[in-house]
Amino acid sequence: MPGYNGNLDAVRALVRETEVHRDVYTDPEVFALEMEHVFANTWVYVGHASQIPNVGDFFTTTIGIKPVVMVRHSDGSVRVLHNRCPHKGTRVANEICGNTGRFFRCPYHAWSFRTDGSIAAIPLPNGYENTDFKDSAAAQGMAPVRNTQVYRDFVFSRLAETGISFEDYFGESLSSLDNMIDRSPVGELEVAGGVLRYFHRCNWKMLVENLTDTCHPMVAHESSAGTAVAVWKQQPEGTPKHPAVEIYAPFVSPYQFYEGMGIRIWPNGHGHTGVSHSIHSDYSAIPGYFEQMEAAYGAARAKAILDTNRHNTVYFPNMTMKGPIQALRIFKPVAVDKTMVESWTFRLVGAPDKLLERTLMYSRLINAPTSPVGHDDLEMYERAQDSLHSDANPWVNMQRLYDPAELDQPTAVANGTTEWQMRNQFRAWRHFMSATP
Repeated sequence: MPGYNGNLDAVRALVRETEVHRDVYTDPEVFALEMEHVFANTWVYVGHASQIPNVGDFFTTTIGIKPVVMVRHSDGSVRVLHNRCPHKGTRVANEICGNTGRFFRCPYHAWSFRTDGSIAAIPLPNGYENTDFKDSAAAQGMAPVRNTQVYRDFVFSRLAETGISFEDYFGESLSSLDNMIDRSPVGELEVAGGVLRYFHRCNWKMLVENLTDTCHPMVAHESSAGTAVAVWKQQPEGTPKHPAVEIYAPFVSPYQFYEGMGIRIWPNGHGHTGVSHSIHSDYSAIPGYFEQMEAAYGAARAKAILDTNRHNTVYFPNMTMKGPIQALRIFKPVAVDKTMVESWTFRLVGAPDKLLERTLMYSRLINAPTSPVGHDDLEMYERAQDSLHSDANPWVNMQRLYDPAELDQPTAVANGTTEWQMRNQFRAWRHFMSATP
């Protein structure tokens, strides 16, 4: 294993146009560097405003491996703070969520901070007289993540003080978020049903790549979705189709289905499968839902919203969402070979509860620690994580349907089985590895 010693030029050389070096998945030093650069220079999803509806409500999470806390400030605004006491560095908010009242209190020395991070009180303050404490970093309190944007209640932050703007970073890709939100007759979502958390023994980027890998479902998921379809076909004629069959069956659609589905590429590593149709296109209609949408948007607009059935939208670096079923996943890096998955479900405010029931069923069947489909993928990740240590070939190929002309096309629609979106993600990875993108 070479020593990169913080040499970003050497690290960026690990990404070629159609292949990437195994060290991007296996080298702890590369992992440390991407936590310092990729996750600082990009806009990373933090949480949803519905998770903190009341003043003092908070939710703790990480950006890369750096702890932060999202909190509802006294003026009703959403703030994101570095979850670190400026005194000795202790994590201040330790629970996953809760209500802190008017201030946070460090459990070590009882320094207290308002919900905007400013110092509320320090025990025995006279001990800092004549010490120039007021000029220290500690006197500034819990440092805010100043570059924070709330987009239709979705909260994103960029740790780097300077860099690409929120608007330039996401651009047209926000249309996937818009579509998911607009599926509510009142244009509003709220987190519902809790969160499913589980670990994968692999590098976080493997999960991100897999979301636009359309050549694996009919192979890797034959043992799970394929078995469900086989069992269904054995049922007596006239047996009502269980909703689980609707969810499982499309995973083992043929290559031609996925080729025609299409993939859209956006700048900065974003993209989505399911341009013309997706595995969500043929779900049964929910009684009364279209009528609600029609009343809210008009028939033409309602039809346009519901006819958009994107499969997986990837928001680089580590967020992916499924608009048609209001599900969102975060792939949270823990170590070079360990990733925590958070699977969140959303309620369409004002829509029938049957939609939430379907989303919760989908999450249990597909994106849960007990999911047979998810374990198909997990086995592939773990096999790759182990076998990449082989010295037979240090490069991972991503050459399918490559055309050099794609380098001049930051936005495009392509064959649904191309690996262009994977190449797009690694071009973004290489770019944001720079300290000054």
